[in-house]
Amino acid sequence: MAQPDANGRWDFEHTYAGLPEDFYVEYPPDPVVEPQLQVLNEPLAQELGLDLDWLYSPQGLQLLCGNQVPAAARPLAMAYCGHQFGHFAMLGDGRATLLGEMRNPGGSLVDLQYKGSGRTPFSRVGDGRAVLGPMLREYIISEALHGLGIPTTRTLAVVTTGEEVMRQQPGPGALIIRVAASHLRVGTFQYAAARGQQGQRDLVEPLTQYAIARHYPELLDGKNPHQYLLEGVIDRQAKLIAQWMLHGFIHGVMNTDNMTISGETIDYGPCAFMDAYNPSQVYSSIDRQGRYAYGNQPKIAQWNLARLAECFVPYFDQDKETALAMANESLQQFAPAYQSAWLDGMRQKLGLGLHRESNDQQLADDLLDIYQAHQMDWTNGFIDLSDSLHHGKAPAPELTNWWHEWTDRLKRGGVSNEAAQDQMAQANPRVIPRNHLVDEALNEAEAENWQPWNELLPVLQQPFTAPHSAAYSQPAPAAFASCFQTFCGT
Repeated sequence: MAQPDANGRWDFEHTYAGLPEDFYVEYPPDPVVEPQLQVLNEPLAQELGLDLDWLYSPQGLQLLCGNQVPAAARPLAMAYCGHQFGHFAMLGDGRATLLGEMRNPGGSLVDLQYKGSGRTPFSRVGDGRAVLGPMLREYIISEALHGLGIPTTRTLAVVTTGEEVMRQQPGPGALIIRVAASHLRVGTFQYAAARGQQGQRDLVEPLTQYAIARHYPELLDGKNPHQYLLEGVIDRQAKLIAQWMLHGFIHGVMNTDNMTISGETIDYGPCAFMDAYNPSQVYSSIDRQGRYAYGNQPKIAQWNLARLAECFVPYFDQDKETALAMANESLQQFAPAYQSAWLDGMRQKLGLGLHRESNDQQLADDLLDIYQAHQMDWTNGFIDLSDSLHHGKAPAPELTNWWHEWTDRLKRGGVSNEAAQDQMAQANPRVIPRNHLVDEALNEAEAENWQPWNELLPVLQQPFTAPHSAAYSQPAPAAFASCFQTFCGT
């Protein structure tokens, strides 16, 4: 088990700090006067090979809150840019501190980062702290995505600071330790390109080599590493967004600084899961135009990837027209990659087996049209379809004609009802983080009642096998759903 020694040493690597100093500012986390451990992610700690007893000790708490930084750590704030709601801005970690990278027992390299650890030189406004509720939201939603098999950053611990922090309203201050494959973003490359345009040294080249070595080592010998890296990111993001869409997840703030090079979901601010199927669904209080609505997520992802491509164009070819053609050729891979991943996932959700037919897309589209027209619940709808194979009739009158087409399709593919149900059980969660339940758990936890949290979290961590309970599977009451909003508090 890994733990610091008596002198506070802990094994860290610092590959990111090996990049030019333009990419970061060395900066320690602010001290915490009254730290209190609220949540420790024991499964994640064990995956990292950490000693649980030590983490629960007073010495462990001092590390988890940033008061005792391991001697082997090298705290720094990362620089990056971002298109925020389409508007370009120079950014950076305004209240986050990267400790370094750690090898898990399997040999993989992961970042450990404090979030809510105080102001840094990149801070624009605010106090550098976070509030307990949003930190718990990041923890529970990321654990839910992990349970669904969706690539995501995760939270190792949530620690309160003993101070009051003002956001929409006063709340208990908190910070988290976030674990990620890395914190490289589209915005990191935008930062490198912007510095080069300002007459600084070439930063895109070393960043490209670093990203390839860390996340796409199979591309190291490629003749055009920049284009190959772009296409690798396009492929991972296409598959990631398809998984979001298949499970009704709405990120809420798909800025380019919130899109990772690794293909992990990152930054859980105004995120939520959709109840009734609605492509226009928005929960974020700041997304007044619906830019990041559920149905817009694929095209926003492609827009973000176009911003990444712009960083690479000067490296594709000396001839500008040729370089632009190469960028467009790569970007055109997103739509078919996304559609293929989405349709494959939809075939699994419908239990269609390995047999494919040309009209499967139309079958899926027709189902979505019915769901939208009748405001059917996205998650429960697929559970009801699976159950209907046992009952031998459509789960709702409006689905009757479609249901007969679907069951005929199963027969043509040689898929028995039992086999279809088995496949559907592996692709359709019985529970998702219902917004009213998450809200209740967070509000109660802030009021020091952890019972709703302790009951909800383990259910979300096993969404495909959780025991059936109407309490966790029912959509939000109409009164709640009509006014529910999420906020960018993380």
